[in-house]
Amino acid sequence: MNTTESRSTPATKEMRATERAGFGGRSSRFWSVLAAVLFVPAAPAAGVLTLASERAGRCMTYGEQCGSSLPGWLFVWGVALGGVACVVALAAPAVRVRRVALIAQLLAECVALMVILSYA
Repeated sequence: MNTTESRSTPATKEMRATERAGFGGRSSRFWSVLAAVLFVPAAPAAGVLTLASERAGRCMTYGEQCGSSLPGWLFVWGVALGGVACVVALAAPAVRVRRVALIAQLLAECVALMVILSYA
């Protein structure tokens, strides 16, 4: 038995196990960056899908049925919260904080995309 293994605490062993399982450490940082990078093309793609709808076509052609069921400030808050959560997920030293920040980032980005799709 190695002397360093016998001195390690159960929390350290648990942290190593979660890092190997893909839920902490570098993987949460990877997923956070990937989610941020994929959000950039997802927003225009959602906009194109929105423009392809009948409601958006009537709005652009006749000026009828223009409006949204969700307010525009919700999009701004979703993008801002997603950006802050991404920074926290990249900079936080604790694995648990990075996981929570990643979840918050994903939820905020989904809210921002839903606001875009609500214009359809």
